Amino acid sequence: MTDSIRFLMCSPDKYDVDYVINPWMEGNIHKSSRDRALEQWQKLCYIIKEHAVVDLVEPQSGWPDMVFTANAGLVLGKNVVLSRFLHKERQGEEPYFNTWFEDKGYTVYELPKDLPFEGAGDALFDREGRWLWAGYGFRSELDSHPYLAKWLDIEVVSLRLMDERFYHLDTCFCPLTGGYLLYYPPAFDSYSNRLIEMRVPPEKRIAIEETDAVNFACNTVNIDQIVVMNKASDELKQRLEAVGMTVIETPLTEFLKAGGAAKCLTLRVTEPVRTEVHASIPVESRSIRLAGHLLDSGIISRAIDLIVETGGSFQVLNFDLGEQRQSTSTAELKVSAPDHQVMEEIMTQLIDLGAVAPPQEVCDTNLETVTQDGVAPDDFYVSTIYPTEVRVHCEWVKVQNQRMDATIVVTETDSGLVAKCKLLRDVKVGEQVVVGVEGIRTIRKPESHEQRNKKEFSFMGAGVSSERRVELVVEQIAWEMRQIRDQGGKVIVTAGPVVIHTGGSQ
Repeated sequence: MTDSIRFLMCSPDKYDVDYVINPWMEGNIHKSSRDRALEQWQKLCYIIKEHAVVDLVEPQSGWPDMVFTANAGLVLGKNVVLSRFLHKERQGEEPYFNTWFEDKGYTVYELPKDLPFEGAGDALFDREGRWLWAGYGFRSELDSHPYLAKWLDIEVVSLRLMDERFYHLDTCFCPLTGGYLLYYPPAFDSYSNRLIEMRVPPEKRIAIEETDAVNFACNTVNIDQIVVMNKASDELKQRLEAVGMTVIETPLTEFLKAGGAAKCLTLRVTEPVRTEVHASIPVESRSIRLAGHLLDSGIISRAIDLIVETGGSFQVLNFDLGEQRQSTSTAELKVSAPDHQVMEEIMTQLIDLGAVAPPQEVCDTNLETVTQDGVAPDDFYVSTIYPTEVRVHCEWVKVQNQRMDATIVVTETDSGLVAKCKLLRDVKVGEQVVVGVEGIRTIRKPESHEQRNKKEFSFMGAGVSSERRVELVVEQIAWEMRQIRDQGGKVIVTAGPVVIHTGGSQ
């Protein structure tokens, strides 16, 4: 037994499947045997006690999921970030876990009440202590990650979950001793998979198949070279043993009915602090304002969909609904993204929908100088078909020669500032080109749902519009092509005219 490693557990005396808050609970209401659950829990507890110390928190009537202590909070050293549960069915657990932590001498940090974060279920430390992997998408909000970085003074790497069966990060992702990683790639979007691949070298990644994933093989307790899990295929056991792991299987079928297994039933409360590691969080947040017939035209729903689908999250700060059918509405949203690159993609698409920064946050556009004929600066803004204005020297300037897929060049003339769309191949050395997404707005006439349906032209609504950030799309396609190649598949590319225009055919 290792005295330096401690886990918090909770007896399943009050455990049952009383409600449905994840796909595993569907069809399992009151179908779990408490006696069998207790027997399985005791076996797991006994195995862990052979290798570590187990502390217990008292179960409470009316809160059957307290048995899943991984969701109590996130612990690093003597600091703990208490969970803020998304569903009301679990929110009553918070004060009991808070009391336990305070009684043990931990410094407890509490997130705002409207900001969900579900503890070590959605936040897992790299076992070398180098950074914190943090999930978002179903139970925890991306906006909680900056708090984790600040309070725990650690770098946070944000991963977006995509499969509702794997609603918590620990159901599909398990960092292991020695820098190894046990995970199920299809549970994440392609951008998150790329982040994982950038952090964990190929020889350290142990990607599992769906058959193991649905048996919660990633929901594993790792103690040094030991991994304790519900069930693993022979192939997975061989792969783990090949890297020096000892696999211990212990059935936890009664808890799978509620969407949990070994890791969910434990919370490691002795995570060591590395003094040379400090806070770093690339999460960005910006506010936007939308105006028009937001409901009738579907603009607000389209804006929300593109934020989420591109990998961000949102919070509605204010919504002023028009009093009559012909009245326009306004909405102010807080948009968050896991890093600057994703934020730039989201903002580019929101600008196309007519989004602008709130008046108090409006700033000038960024201009960079062309240093080579026919070559625009990195991150140049790509124009659309919609009338556009750019803000220069605190003045909104209408863009002339509006067209798609062009740069915007700003020049100062005797009669004032002039902004024009210019094809990439036509830009000249010394010209000032708009870069980024600050200080840009598109001008649209308010239109109702009926008016919008009459329009034939809908290319801008397509997910493959060329306004999407090229860097991210390339990353996503490259990752998907590598996956197909690794599985022995073949890729056929049907290229469009852009290949010719950019010289790619050569």
